[in-house]
Amino acid sequence: MMTTEVSALDWAFLCLEQETAPMHIGAVAVFRPSEPADRVRLLALLAERAQRIARLRLRIGQSWLPGQARWAEAPEFDAAEQVRSHQVPSPGGREELAELVAELIADPLDRGRPLWELHLITGLDGDRFAVLVKFHHALADGREAVEMGLGLLDGFTPEAPEPLPDPDGSPLDLLRKPQQLFDAVRGTLSKSGETLGIASSVVRSMRVPIPDSPLRASVSAARRVALIPIGLADLRRIRARHGGTTNDVVLAVLTGAFRRWLAARGHPVDELPLRALIPVSRRRGDNARGNNQLSGYLCDLPVGEPDPVARLQAIRAAMGRNKSAGPLRGPGAFPVLAGRVPQIVHQVAAPLAGHGAALLFDTVITNVPLPGFRAALGGAELVELYPVAPLAARHALAIAVSQYRDTVHVGVHANRAALPDLEKLSEALPFAVAELDDRS
Repeated sequence: MMTTEVSALDWAFLCLEQETAPMHIGAVAVFRPSEPADRVRLLALLAERAQRIARLRLRIGQSWLPGQARWAEAPEFDAAEQVRSHQVPSPGGREELAELVAELIADPLDRGRPLWELHLITGLDGDRFAVLVKFHHALADGREAVEMGLGLLDGFTPEAPEPLPDPDGSPLDLLRKPQQLFDAVRGTLSKSGETLGIASSVVRSMRVPIPDSPLRASVSAARRVALIPIGLADLRRIRARHGGTTNDVVLAVLTGAFRRWLAARGHPVDELPLRALIPVSRRRGDNARGNNQLSGYLCDLPVGEPDPVARLQAIRAAMGRNKSAGPLRGPGAFPVLAGRVPQIVHQVAAPLAGHGAALLFDTVITNVPLPGFRAALGGAELVELYPVAPLAARHALAIAVSQYRDTVHVGVHANRAALPDLEKLSEALPFAVAELDDRS
């Protein structure tokens, strides 16, 4: 049976979860078949392919020792039990799809089962259908989620099952093996300076949240979701004219949309700081699979700057400084810090850390890289793919972005009570693109 200790960072995601703040990542894939979709056939196809993906057979197995949870294969695992079917009133469009996704994404995953769900959604206009994928963040980060998602599509074969790497071994294992204990202590000491540097950066970067900030939210399980496409050609044209990476341009567009939305709400944008957490994957080479391997950057978004080009240049400079420092330095590297803390500490500290997220950042903006491919499910062409980031406790929204073929897909995940006007933020995005595109 495949079994391995849950890594400290994976365990942190489990401990951070609350009933009103589930910690799963998601994706909404929209498919266009050449003929009306066969719902029963698609459900069977999804279940068959999920059954073959080794990591989807894992569930959390608790130990009698505190803080010693392990991944273990679920006995008599049947993937079909975690593949569900839904239908929007036909003909459903993007708004109807987003409304159903918001309901489904709000539900926590069952800890007694493998930590994922697939939801087939039919009834979309043009005979299209969608699949909502939910993976707990403890099971996968964005890169690993993409790899598993590929295994559900036509023409992709999951890799042969192999044991997951055991992060460090349990404390009892270390005590029984003196040399392993010595190596662990030596490794910890060699990283201690780096760890202290991250910790001190985190403390120095904390700020008192603005009480009436529209990006702060009361505790609520109700969600809203917006699915917004942006033409890649527009972003490339802006990049060619003003420089920076495509991600810099996306951040500048989002900043412009925030500015327009905040001004429409009557908030003084010149006085409102807005800081985003930008997750960064640390997967390299033979480290490309397995447990969460994340760091991050903190980036102040210049919503107070009226000139759209100046906003882009400020973001370029800020992200340049982050990249020069690297993913193991600075306050945004706190996931690295979390990965070096024993599981039992997370159990005690997670409630405080969850409420303290607002001390470091106001929103999450994550860019999920996708391979440049044409994909299909059961012969139906994949035409849209929107990622959905988890929403931290007391945060109003989280944004995930992915580029698929000629479109950048933006998934906005919001606290319904805090953003009853989410459509106004969605409508501000094309205006933000246009104001950058119009500048020579």
